[in-house]
Parts: sequence; C-alpha cells; structure tokens
Amino acid sequence: MRGADVAPELAARASSDTVGVMSQDARTDQQPDARHLDAHQALALLQLYIEWGADEAIEPTPQSRLGATLLSPAGKTTAPAGQPPAGKAVAAPPQLSEQPSPAFRPAVAPARPLGTMDQAAVLSAREAARAAPDLAALKAALERFEGLSLRGTATNLVFADGNPKARVMLVGEAPGADEDRLGQPFVGVSGQLLDRMMAAIGLDRTTFYITNVCFWRPPGNRKPTDLEFAAQKPFVERHIELVRPKVLVLVGAAAAQGLLGTTEGITRLRGRWFQYTLGESGHAIPAMPIFHPAYLLRQPAQKRETWRDLLKLRDSIQ
Repeated sequence: MRGADVAPELAARASSDTVGVMSQDARTDQQPDARHLDAHQALALLQLYIEWGADEAIEPTPQSRLGATLLSPAGKTTAPAGQPPAGKAVAAPPQLSEQPSPAFRPAVAPARPLGTMDQAAVLSAREAARAAPDLAALKAALERFEGLSLRGTATNLVFADGNPKARVMLVGEAPGADEDRLGQPFVGVSGQLLDRMMAAIGLDRTTFYITNVCFWRPPGNRKPTDLEFAAQKPFVERHIELVRPKVLVLVGAAAAQGLLGTTEGITRLRGRWFQYTLGESGHAIPAMPIFHPAYLLRQPAQKRETWRDLLKLRDSIQ
C-alpha cells in the first residue's frame, strides 16, 4: 500500500477505535485508561490527542484541572464551567495527584537582559570610540558596532542633533518611538517640551547640542540596563570629549547617574553643579542634572523647580 493511502486508512481506523474506547469508558463513568487498551487502541487514542493539540508532555505525571475552583469577580468561590452547582451529588472524578513528582523541576531560564555584553565587547567599544577622530567617524563606528543587541530591535541609530560647536550640550536617556522612527533625539512630545524649556532661556537647536547615553531605542521604551549603558558609555564619553562643551546638562536620572557615577536620585541631583571630568585630558566641565521632560509631563508641579534650574543654566552661560 502506498504512503498516500496509509494515512487516510489509519485516521479512519483511529477515529473508529477511539470512539469505541470512549464509548466504553462512558458506560463505566471512567476516563480512558491506557492499561486497558491494546496497542492498536492506544495508538488511536494518541492520534486523537494529537488532533486535539495535546502533542507535548509538560509534566511527568498527568494532572487533573477539572476540579480546580474558580473565584468570581465578587470574590465568591464558584464551580468551574460545565460542572453542577454545589450541593448536588456527582460522581467523584478519578483521584490524581495535584503535585508534580518531587524529582520534577520546571526548567526556568535565568534572567538575561537584552543587550548583555561580555568584557571583551566592552573593550571593543572603548577601542572603537577612542579611534574616532571626529563626530562623523564616531557615528560611523557606532553604526558598525555589533556588540549590542539593541541594534536588532531598533529602527534607526539616534546619534545627535543641534549645533556641535554650541557652548551647551544636553545628554538625555534613550530614544523613544518618534526618535527611533526619525533617527533624531528628543523629537516627540517630551522633546517638544524640552525645546520650549530651552527657548525660555534663549536657546534653540542652533545654540545647543543634544544626544543620549543610549543610541538605540530599548524595546518598549524600557530603561537601558546597566550592561547596555556600559557598552555605550565609551561612545558617550568620546562624544562629549569631541564636542567639549562649556556646560553639560544631564537630562534625567539615567544620564546624571551614569555620567556622574552616583546612585543618588534625580530629585537630589537636580539643580546642583557637578564637575564632569574628561577621561584622558582631565579637563573638567560644569554639569547640571535636570528633570527629564517626560517626568515633567507626568508631574507638572515640578516645572517650577525646573525653571529655577534653567535660570541657573542661563546665568552660567551669559
């Protein structure tokens, strides 16, 4: 018999035998028991399970889920759908263990953040950043850098915007959806607020330069992990070194904590002057953390404090 003819015959036989097995079990009010089946009937039952989608063994012993209690929205315990209400006599289901075998342990993969890099990749980032003689070369080095998995989930590299010869350089956290789509930092709703904030002290993108400590959008706009930041920090440091601004504004907690090497919260850091030191030259740049505009959109009452910080910034560049 050809293979094309075997499958229909086996399927029909499996269906017929399975119906017979289940009919016999229905008369005895029992579930199918493989111990009472011959080889042909067992094969038919397995075929039916496969057709139902039960094609993978999750636990070493079968588990009954029919007796599980449900909790109604009102907090009252109810019987599962398809079961009679409490108080009526029903045939007891077969007693099966609700606990897996003691030797069984579900396989749980250890938590591993996206963009994890080993020490060799971090060293590679340092070498690539150090070798960049100008901003164009630094951007090209980032585009070639393969040590970060964020590249695979983002649409565009978001490098910088504004005037690289400006006295003021802003460093934010990471691109969002709009920035990822356009390839420019701070172009979404938060960026529009930041532009208005800077315009209030007489600055625009012709008189300041802006970038992020993360050059690719993290999935779901999550915060970059420590390892993702460590992988990109050499490029950020080289970026600041090449621009060498007169004043550095650290926008948000991630930029402030990462570049100042502190764990203090942004509420304590904002509005204070710090010294950011360039690595090789030792040149110190005044740096001030401020609230991220995304935070101000959620907490508009903090705009008053940010205005005070902006006035300090304005006074420092006059």
